Amino acid sequence: MARDRRYPSDLTDAEWAVVEPLLPPPTAHPQGGRREKHPRRDIVDAILYVVRSGCSWRQLPVDFPPWETVYWYFTRWEQQRLTFRLLDALRARVRADAGRDPDPSAGLMDSQTVKGADTVSTDTRGYDAGKKLNGRKRFIVTDTLGLLLVVVVLPACVQDRDGAKRLLLELHHRQHPLLSTTRSRTRHLFADGGFAGALVDWARTTLRTTIEIVRKPPRQKGFSVIPRRWAVERTLAWLTGYRRLARDYERHLATSEAFIRWASIATMTRRIARRAPAVRPGRRRFGLAT
Repeated sequence: MARDRRYPSDLTDAEWAVVEPLLPPPTAHPQGGRREKHPRRDIVDAILYVVRSGCSWRQLPVDFPPWETVYWYFTRWEQQRLTFRLLDALRARVRADAGRDPDPSAGLMDSQTVKGADTVSTDTRGYDAGKKLNGRKRFIVTDTLGLLLVVVVLPACVQDRDGAKRLLLELHHRQHPLLSTTRSRTRHLFADGGFAGALVDWARTTLRTTIEIVRKPPRQKGFSVIPRRWAVERTLAWLTGYRRLARDYERHLATSEAFIRWASIATMTRRIARRAPAVRPGRRRFGLAT
């Protein structure tokens, strides 16, 4: 029996209609046994509740399926690379609605350092001397609309140029579910000065990718919107609007990346369902405070 929708993070009927066809079909256990007991929508709502509220798995409200079940689906779907497929399919739909090609040819690259919680192991965290934070660093590439393409999470001590190499390799080898290619068409990236130097030459010669450095205007004082770069910086701001991503709580780097993909999935699903630009999460849902 389906539960009553009562949390701001729950998918609306329109949003669920977008996501449901993209999920794998329910099946019985390969070694026998009964079919799935809990509705898929409840599982997805529970995962989004964790992402949006920032609570631990064990603190899921009792009207959701048991937290062990929700976590089992979370890990199983990651093993099946479901979030990768969801991300690509939803982004292609948003781009099509905007009159763009499903697979972008240009993108934006940036990084974000976040503080690591006590649950983050010492071997997967580091100290960012520039930001004066001990934690992890998120490297992302978005299209020019600010929609996530790939994400890589590393210790915060990793320099932008070093982390970007792994990020660009992930981008280069990503597979689009709607296209018959295993290579990304994204061959022109805009980035800030932190990615300048040898990385630009390496990307051009090794991956045939152009990195165009967009610098701040000379003698700039105060806040100013930087051409091109503003879209990816807005995306990073959207991510931290999800409380699970305000800092890094995950023991494993792959789990951090998975939560970032789920947050991006929620943002794009809402954008498709509303046929309007996405807003910062948690502001206009059921009139409830967050």
